[in-house]
Amino acid sequence: MQQSASTQSKRTNSTERETVAVVGKESVGKSELISSLTGDRPTSGNFRGTTVRSERYTTAEYAFVDTPGIVLDQDTEATRDALSQVTDDETVLLVVPATDIDDDLEDLLPLVEDHLGAVVVTFWDKVEDTTETRRAIERLSADIGVPIVPVDARELSRSIPDGGVPTASAGRAQPPTDEFSKLMRALEQPGVFPPTATRTVGTRIEPPERVFERPVLGPVVSIVLLLLPAALAVWFANTLAGELDPIVGVAFDPVVAWAATFPEPFATMLTNQYGFLSMGPFLFVWAGPTMLIFAVVIGVYKNTGLVTRMTTSLHPTMRRFGLTGRDLVRVVMGFGCNVPAVINTRSCSDCTRCTTIAAISFGSACSYQFPATLAVFAAVGMWWLVGPYLLVLAVTTLIYVAVIAPAAARQSHTVIDRRTFLHRPDPRAVAREAWSALREFLVKALPVFVLITFVAALLEEGGVIDGLGGVLGPVMGVFNLPADAALTVVLASVRKDGIALLTEGDTAAALSPLEVLVAVYLAGVLLPCLVTAFTVAREVSARWALKMMGRQAAAAIVFAASIARIGSVLL
Repeated sequence: MQQSASTQSKRTNSTERETVAVVGKESVGKSELISSLTGDRPTSGNFRGTTVRSERYTTAEYAFVDTPGIVLDQDTEATRDALSQVTDDETVLLVVPATDIDDDLEDLLPLVEDHLGAVVVTFWDKVEDTTETRRAIERLSADIGVPIVPVDARELSRSIPDGGVPTASAGRAQPPTDEFSKLMRALEQPGVFPPTATRTVGTRIEPPERVFERPVLGPVVSIVLLLLPAALAVWFANTLAGELDPIVGVAFDPVVAWAATFPEPFATMLTNQYGFLSMGPFLFVWAGPTMLIFAVVIGVYKNTGLVTRMTTSLHPTMRRFGLTGRDLVRVVMGFGCNVPAVINTRSCSDCTRCTTIAAISFGSACSYQFPATLAVFAAVGMWWLVGPYLLVLAVTTLIYVAVIAPAAARQSHTVIDRRTFLHRPDPRAVAREAWSALREFLVKALPVFVLITFVAALLEEGGVIDGLGGVLGPVMGVFNLPADAALTVVLASVRKDGIALLTEGDTAAALSPLEVLVAVYLAGVLLPCLVTAFTVAREVSARWALKMMGRQAAAAIVFAASIARIGSVLL
């Protein structure tokens, strides 16, 4: 069914872009399709005020909204929430893979029933493009009354006229032959989605099995790949960051000296040891690059299809702890920056979202915490502690998650319903992923970080931090740590880069390897940094965030004391 004349007239006469909600399951090529259509860099935001985090791409005529991938029985309600905001004269672009058209339409058509739209069939390069397959698509299109356009989303074909600008289908006497123009024609003349299709295409192509599908080897390889960003961060810190740190510090010295001439309290807020400018070298040499390393590697995993293969492989194991394979990937994302990782949990299952957030808060050593930890290990000449530290962090996080996860999360029968084809990464798509993470880092995390540096500087100037360190000093005996370590734990509870305070003076140099490990671990997991706490409060609620922090502190104390006791016995 085509649009009415009044709707077409409204679109023609309106100066506003037509909104197109792009909907489909995970890993069906939605982002690649929209990027190929627009060539635009996305902006991020909540779709029409909903809780659904979406990316928006724009052209002169359309605003394409890339909604989160649908996971049946988990975030269907979130997608309905987004679709409910689409008005009658706006369009839904339903994306299904050529390898599994019938099943996806059966699952998704009820979600878009009565909306105007079209269907895009991606991965068309994976099927044999014959006259018969094309006729099957045409018969299906006639059956559901909606245009269906088969495409290769990664390399969308276009008709380029002499002027060098791709043409759309408007005004053509003959039907368009290239994929871009066909899509433009489908958007101009959409149909109304029915609740079901009575015809089927009959095409189902299962991607070839890889190492990930092997019972034991698959999870091992997946875990190694998930640890790769951390290994690259360690390499970067060991090879470059340690050399660059003093150079950047010297470059900042004139700025710090100039800021010291400011009136109080601004001079203190900027220049004392916890001030923003004093911490500037750490931000640019350690935190920023670490965040980008994780963003780029995760971007490669997503774009190549590896992330879906890994989640499929790890899903049965993670289910025992109350998480899904997808949730684990979000926890790993937190090593780059906790803020986008927590925001990405919006597409988690209702029964696992809060558990995933708690795992991120507890076990995801962010781009401030992890580099600060590496800096401490480097300062005391104990690089080899990186392995034991990550092992302890992983094991205690899994124990913590298993204890706090609701029974429903472990008993859920959620499955990962599709393997994906593996292909070479598209540098543009990886760059978009990295840019998205960087934007969240700059827009969400960095402003709060700046505010916290000001607060921490004022607290230090007023003696509050030293006072808290003195009060908590005797408590350090529970963990077999000296009283001097208390100040590090206090500051790290405000800002995770406070762990680097162990490198000041002779505190860390006087500690044994076990004491260094316990001190860094306790400082890192006792409480989430304020940036993460604020984000969790905004995403869930302030009450739940406080509950999470109390529960995390109790678990951290038990784990750190146990590590100290067990370690002293074994060593």
